[in-house]
Amino acid sequence: MMQRVHHIACVTLLLTAGVAVAQAHAGEWVSYRDAYRAMVVFDKYGGPKHLLHSQLQVRPRARGMLDDAASLLIKGRTLQTTLALDALGRTTLPLLKVAYDENAVLAPNRPLGGFTVRPRISLALRADGAYDTTELRAACEQALGFARHGDASARSQACVGVRLVFAKTSPAAGARLRTGGADTVLPVTRAPAFAGDVDDDFPVVTYRFTPSDAAQLVTYNAPLAIVPVFE
Repeated sequence: MMQRVHHIACVTLLLTAGVAVAQAHAGEWVSYRDAYRAMVVFDKYGGPKHLLHSQLQVRPRARGMLDDAASLLIKGRTLQTTLALDALGRTTLPLLKVAYDENAVLAPNRPLGGFTVRPRISLALRADGAYDTTELRAACEQALGFARHGDASARSQACVGVRLVFAKTSPAAGARLRTGGADTVLPVTRAPAFAGDVDDDFPVVTYRFTPSDAAQLVTYNAPLAIVPVFE
């Protein structure tokens, strides 16, 4: 029988938004209700958000704990469901009344040595891999609007660009900027997908907005996520 552990809820400004964070301790689980309350904020948000995507991220405290075999379980008195995690540890949290009523827990399918779960806001991906920079700016502004909804300190920040995060196994991670008839290859660096993540070795491309965003960003392979950058 799972022993109840103390949960800590805090509010922090991540790269994308101010969100509630649920931490797991020795019991290696967090409350479904805590995660539900954090995720439903986006659903209830009345501002523009059609260019955004909200997911729940499992973030272990130690590097290298997540792999392709890791998943997240919802465990209730009458319910058990497995949620697959992507390469960034994200999943879509189903908003289940039965899980809420039964005070279900979220637990990894194997020990992670401590973890947090938190909402992550990213920009919607396009199937063709081509992004107008004006639309990227508009999506970043939507993300900033949502961040300001949850954290007053975000009001002093501005959208400065986007970070494209690629899979470590991608054969051609990267993107080029197409302006008129000319293409400029953007540099690929290594960094965490989101601020505060312990895994800092994802191939990323950072594009910073310019006063005249009349260009197109074209990716070689589909990114795992496009993250707004605020400063």
